[in-house]
Amino acid sequence: MSIINKILNPYKGLSLHIWYLALITLVNRAGAMVIPFLSLYLTKHLGLSLSQVGWIMSAFGLGSAFGTFIGGKLTDRYGFFKVMFSSLFLTGFLFIGLQQLQTFWQFVFGIFTLTFIADIFRPAIWVAMDAYSTEKNKTRSVTLIRLAINLGFSAGPAIGGLIIAYFSYTGLFWIDGITCIIASFLIWILLSEKKKRKEGLKQETQVIAKKLLSPYKDQHYLLFCLGILMMGIAFMQFFGTLPLYYNKIIGMSEKEIGLLLAGNGFLIFLLEMPLVHYLEKRKFKVLSMVIFGGWFFALSFLVLPLSSYILFPILGMLFLSIGEMISFPFSNTFAMARSNNGKKGDYMALYTLTFSLSFIIGPNMGMQLSKHFGFNVTWYVMAGLMLIGNLLFYQLKRIQQQK
Repeated sequence: MSIINKILNPYKGLSLHIWYLALITLVNRAGAMVIPFLSLYLTKHLGLSLSQVGWIMSAFGLGSAFGTFIGGKLTDRYGFFKVMFSSLFLTGFLFIGLQQLQTFWQFVFGIFTLTFIADIFRPAIWVAMDAYSTEKNKTRSVTLIRLAINLGFSAGPAIGGLIIAYFSYTGLFWIDGITCIIASFLIWILLSEKKKRKEGLKQETQVIAKKLLSPYKDQHYLLFCLGILMMGIAFMQFFGTLPLYYNKIIGMSEKEIGLLLAGNGFLIFLLEMPLVHYLEKRKFKVLSMVIFGGWFFALSFLVLPLSSYILFPILGMLFLSIGEMISFPFSNTFAMARSNNGKKGDYMALYTLTFSLSFIIGPNMGMQLSKHFGFNVTWYVMAGLMLIGNLLFYQLKRIQQQK
């Protein structure tokens, strides 16, 4: 019982509404099972080229960037409840309608519209989490939401692979859309908008914020974001080039690909919290951990050209998962700590938009490289980008140590 208590203690004291948010996030993330298989669907069923798929993935990232930006504005104006419900409800119908698109330009416009509407949801859920939590349990609330995201991401590809294997891609689009609509009604039933801050305090905070440093004038933070961009471009191969490589070179089926991708989310769900807790207790420097995780990212690509035997893709996914578990939480910690020097909203927005920019560049870059030079060259280039990112982090670490 003592072991069970140690596991459960971090989650005690969280409000019921935070658990509702976690449930909604779980349903939403598990339902987003089309995305990992999108590149396969576009090439195998619609006959699009790798180059065309790359541009479609860039439209995906561009829609995400605009959606995130507009979502923040809409949340401030109309509140998180209306934004979350509307985004999920409309996204459900857009997923269902996606199967009707047949041409390259239809998919460019359709994917941009889908991710634009879907990612309006992202700022709203963090505002909702802020409203339903206290300063004392806010970090634990964030952790619970992250666990729901990873569990959903673990289950989604596995379920998606099985649906494709036993039904078709048509069933995948329908189930994706229906789960989004279900999640929107869970919001309607379980949540209600809650205002926690007095208007006077909000206005005072805005006045103070005008005097604080902008992240766009913080050269050290811009250097950090450039390193994150390099890391993000490499990581985004997970959503485009890697599934194609598994299918075309390794000979894996959609079902097997889904299980391998699900292994990433499952490992993170099981191990990220204890691993991060262990590293925090050792009091390693935050940037040192970002760099350490970056080496695992590089290794995940360097093992792929060694052999087409299935052990090497599994090993690559293991290294990718370890890198993600170490680099991403600590990079988030660095961004939050740095935001204490200036406008918190702008700092965190720039950090988030860096990943959106990575999605615009990363999948398209991987597709173009794979088409013109082959998959192995793509993996070496991605490992090189990780080396550049780590050099930028190392330079930033040196600057901070000198200060």
